[in-house]
Amino acid sequence: MHPQSQMDDRLPSRPAGVLILGGAHGTLALARSFGARKVPVWLVSNDTPLPGFSRYARRTMTWPGPDDGGAVAFLLDLAKVHGLGGFLLIAGGDPEVRFVSQSIDRLSAAFDVVLPPWEQLKWVCEKPLLYRRAGELGLAVPLTYAISSLEQAEAAEFRFPVILKPNMGGRSRFARAKAVLANDRAAFLAAYAWAAEEIGSDNVVVQEMIPGGGEGQFSYAALWNEGAPVAEFTARRTRQYPVDFGYTSTFVEVVDEPQLIDAARRLLGSIAHHGLVEVEFKRDARDGSMKVLDVNPRPWTWFGLGAAAGVDLGAMLWAVQSGQPVKTGSARPNTSWMYLVRDIVAAGRLISSGRLAKLAYFSSFAKVRAWATFQANDPMPGLIDVPLTAWRVLTRRILSAILTGKCLGRRRDGVSSTAAEPDRRDR
Repeated sequence: MHPQSQMDDRLPSRPAGVLILGGAHGTLALARSFGARKVPVWLVSNDTPLPGFSRYARRTMTWPGPDDGGAVAFLLDLAKVHGLGGFLLIAGGDPEVRFVSQSIDRLSAAFDVVLPPWEQLKWVCEKPLLYRRAGELGLAVPLTYAISSLEQAEAAEFRFPVILKPNMGGRSRFARAKAVLANDRAAFLAAYAWAAEEIGSDNVVVQEMIPGGGEGQFSYAALWNEGAPVAEFTARRTRQYPVDFGYTSTFVEVVDEPQLIDAARRLLGSIAHHGLVEVEFKRDARDGSMKVLDVNPRPWTWFGLGAAAGVDLGAMLWAVQSGQPVKTGSARPNTSWMYLVRDIVAAGRLISSGRLAKLAYFSSFAKVRAWATFQANDPMPGLIDVPLTAWRVLTRRILSAILTGKCLGRRRDGVSSTAAEPDRRDR
């Protein structure tokens, strides 16, 4: 599997538990999947505390984070002190994915790491490399502009609107925004200057805005083992927030899209993927193509849909890594997942703009079999999510005001700028 150190000889042949680093709703769903099978789950995070409120979290700890210089030593010491040798190590967030994959040789001395090495994984995690690899494999990708400096940004010609994205998710304000929409040149230049200041101009991706909202957003979800799929299904991210390019999914349903499976297999097979993965696509109504947008080799927001549809990827991951038989099957159609708090807002905007009928919205509840946070036998995360969401909304309002001030400052410095913060709405 992965290069191992001499310390591995002392590790148990089967994992005794799971250590998940970071993440939010996807980590919560994965912890529930493991916990329901009496698997000890440890959580270590420097981000949202939401998953730690689950009754399935055996132990929750904070740490300096994946970007800290002592992160590897922290985890190795944690394994030594608490007897976690041989635990599965799963990255729950984007910064954790990069850290774990890049540190796989050292971390494998104590843990069973469920990711490929970075030399392989970077080809789907970093967007410029992802689009290059997808193009080499004959897969459709969004039109992406080669811009790596403010001077190039000022000279470039675009067909607006355009989207600005980080080359990979992270914890900066721009990375948390995930995508910034610019409808004209002034907005683009302000957004690019801010993004470049946040993460460096080489890490800002500028691409076309593919028309359409959540109805055109699709995903391939799977568990892979050493370069081959173990279980997989496809879903439509029917509603999202914001409604035209989603910061987060709010209503996701199982659909049958065989072409996504073929495309994702070609892409993930090219890196011999190992572990959980979601590949995001968007259907371009202009030519009908499914364009690759992003790859998430970690538990994603709507991860809980799989278990509700009969494809429990967490349970299968545990079985694979434990050497047990894996029970696979097809995802049940007409099964849906909902993030209720945000879906109310997304649906309200779609209804008010005439893009969603009220009857269709209320009818969609009949198909919901999994919720982002609520679970009857694990109620605390559902109760705590509302105040946590309110706090995030408040802090983002403050962030929006700060960014507006930054943009006004740039205008005084001679750079024209318009509101560049994503969609100017609470995310």
